[in-house]
Amino acid sequence: MEKVRTAIGLMSGTSMDGIDVALLRTDGRAVVERGPFLNVPYDPAFRDRLKLALEQAKTITQREQRLGDLASIERELTLRHVVAVREFLAANALDAASIDVIGFHGQTVLHRPDEALTVQIGDGALLARETGISVAYDLRANDMVHGGQGAPLVPVYHAALAANLINAALPVCFVNIGGISNLTYIGADGVIVGYDSGPGNTLIDQWVETHAGVPFDQGGMIASEGRIIAELADRYLNSPFFTAGKRRSLDRNDFPPPSGADAELADGARTLAYVAAASIIKSAGHLPVTPTLYIVCGGGRLNRVLMLDLRDIARRQGAQVISAEAAGFNGDSMEAEAWAYLAVRSLDGLPLTFPGTTGVRAPVSGGVVVKP
Repeated sequence: MEKVRTAIGLMSGTSMDGIDVALLRTDGRAVVERGPFLNVPYDPAFRDRLKLALEQAKTITQREQRLGDLASIERELTLRHVVAVREFLAANALDAASIDVIGFHGQTVLHRPDEALTVQIGDGALLARETGISVAYDLRANDMVHGGQGAPLVPVYHAALAANLINAALPVCFVNIGGISNLTYIGADGVIVGYDSGPGNTLIDQWVETHAGVPFDQGGMIASEGRIIAELADRYLNSPFFTAGKRRSLDRNDFPPPSGADAELADGARTLAYVAAASIIKSAGHLPVTPTLYIVCGGGRLNRVLMLDLRDIARRQGAQVISAEAAGFNGDSMEAEAWAYLAVRSLDGLPLTFPGTTGVRAPVSGGVVVKP
């Protein structure tokens, strides 16, 4: 029997809204015992610091470079993760000695898969020293060394969850609607296919923050007052990204937000919610078989307008769309859980990515593990 470890996963996604902390007991294979979850939001001032990091990272040419204020932002980001871990341990009456490893994603500030360049800021050694727990981090880079896109990494965890689904016929498709949306297909034959599907929350967030001064469209309230502008939607959905023969992973800058001249507030939010939904189904056209079930996780599932669009478009293909909660999971914690799962696989040298998920030449492990 493989060793079951207790792991914490830490995720700070492209929406830059905070740190997700999740506990998982797993052998990095079939055993998956989900534990508690905590979200620690970023304050507006630090979100502004992260936006600065995105701008300063645009001129990076090597992964190790920390230009401008990037080094100080990286340290602050790491120390905020330290605080999040301590809060999580205290809230759940746990101590550091009971945790075998932390899976640390850090914050992606640059992702250029065509140049084999991905940069996640976050000091794994500092996190290990301050928490007293071993840390597995920088989990994307080795995939790129071996010809992969460096994303997505979550599919192997989705496959483990799918293996434990009750009364669900394969194929099934997990949809994560974060800043960027991504798909994981698990076929009846065990085949795993995963890739980024298009813009998720990022365009909506950027739009409402610029034009309404709020960080996101809570529940799709702004979008619910608007109408879809077909010309604007088509501008996004006709992108070569959706028809290219090779799937590629996305940077949040690959789909720029509309200008104020393109729409008023509500119509822009409504159109971008539709784009987020339609891009998922459009990208699903590259899967081996059209799924009959989509399981949706990530913050985008809370946008009611987006979900109504997604259900409507999927229904036309004879497919059902349900939330992660309806499938027995936690749609907020799934990515953080995945990073805990990946950390354990990294410890054991198990593959994190596969030809069908990132385009890597052969299944490959990865990550840097540091002890306190």
